[in-house]
Amino acid sequence: MSPSSDGVVLALDVGTSSCRASLYDLQARPVGGRVAQIQYSPRITPEGGAELDPETLFNNLCAVVDQAVRSVREPVLAVGASTFWHSLLGVDASGAPVTPLFLWLDGRARGEMAGLREQLDEREVHARTGCVLHWTYWPARLRWLRRTEPDLFRRVDRWISFGEFFQQRLTGATTVSRSMASGTGLLDVHTGEWYAPVLDLLGLDPRQLGKLAALNDGSTTSRWPTLKRVLWLPAVGDGACSNVGAGCASPEHLALMVGTSGAERAVWSPPADFCIPWGLWCYRVDEQRVVMGGALNDGGSLVDWLGHTLRVADVHRAEDEVADLEPDSHGLTVLPLWGGERNPGWADDARGAIVGLRLSTSPAAIVRACLEAVALRFATIDGLLGQALPNANEVIATGGALLHSKTWMQIMADALGRPLLASAEAEASSRGAAVLALEAAGAAPPNTEPVITARFEPVAEHTEQYRAAAERQRRLYDALVR
Repeated sequence: MSPSSDGVVLALDVGTSSCRASLYDLQARPVGGRVAQIQYSPRITPEGGAELDPETLFNNLCAVVDQAVRSVREPVLAVGASTFWHSLLGVDASGAPVTPLFLWLDGRARGEMAGLREQLDEREVHARTGCVLHWTYWPARLRWLRRTEPDLFRRVDRWISFGEFFQQRLTGATTVSRSMASGTGLLDVHTGEWYAPVLDLLGLDPRQLGKLAALNDGSTTSRWPTLKRVLWLPAVGDGACSNVGAGCASPEHLALMVGTSGAERAVWSPPADFCIPWGLWCYRVDEQRVVMGGALNDGGSLVDWLGHTLRVADVHRAEDEVADLEPDSHGLTVLPLWGGERNPGWADDARGAIVGLRLSTSPAAIVRACLEAVALRFATIDGLLGQALPNANEVIATGGALLHSKTWMQIMADALGRPLLASAEAEASSRGAAVLALEAAGAAPPNTEPVITARFEPVAEHTEQYRAAAERQRRLYDALVR
């Protein structure tokens, strides 16, 4: 597509609790007043299930697009989409859902891990796919469905994520970006093709998956007159979009995000032969760029749980009280694994724990201990990324849960032992989808350097205290999880 001197792009951001549609100009700046959003909640079951209804989510997405394009006067150059990685949906030959939409947090496939590890070389699978053998990814979930729901499993014609589902509904295309494919555990992230050893073990034919496509190999939709003949990109993983949107698309800048969950990531174009350190994952942004990092299931969700379940003080309402406490002065050791573990240990059945409670323990102390515990886990991930990318000299903070708490920002800088810079970009995933859409549309590259609003310097004394706390946390992990 030839470059254009005017126009806008539409960015879709589909998360596990909300979806939004936003318009951006050619510099990837939000067009004022052109944002539509709908919130919802996944269905969480006692046995560890986490599902969304794909039809309801599709209708929500269409509703926010309806709102966003209703008053558009400028030409729309392209549509980019950021969606959550690791979701799984089975559809029949007509594209109709056969299964619920299983989210990354669904842990019901835990029992499949031993069998997978007996039949596959886990280190080799990780080296090629960038994914470990864990219930987060598709191999375990597909085996679980085949074992527990054999009739339903046989009814499925194709296995897709929600990104492919709404793409096919709106454009007719049955393609999948290498970004979304890389989050399944079925793609060789080096070659960009489906990884035969895992497909063979699962008895999957590549035709049961989406056709791999480049981001500029999009399609069009006729559902909205404003978007007729407009390039609609295949969906991209939300973590990749978040890095791009925050200006962290080079190996010098790491993005540390804490929203509902958390992750620290780096984006760059690696050489043809590159290594993926054990303890980190590696997915793709597109055909040239990869995103490497680590993720935590517990971020803002843990703070919310403390308020809703234990009725302790919310950090945002008791910021001063939490900030007044000295680092690691509460006598508590916390494993922030309420939602299970991803990086670095990927334990199959990890659980959260608060150890050291006394009658004198205050609500603010519990909150601070949990904030510190999450930061200590990030310090481990940051250390692994630092070994892989020694030139990564800046850590950019994103995500509402982190950016809205100066106390947590300082705790995080102290735990990492290096400065933490607050990003000015409130919706990094949405902006990242817009940047990728502008690239695909052939527009002039927008400014993608990180814009910083504040800098939090580590306090050396606090960093030493947190190193001792991290060792205590590690010993508790070894005792309760390993």
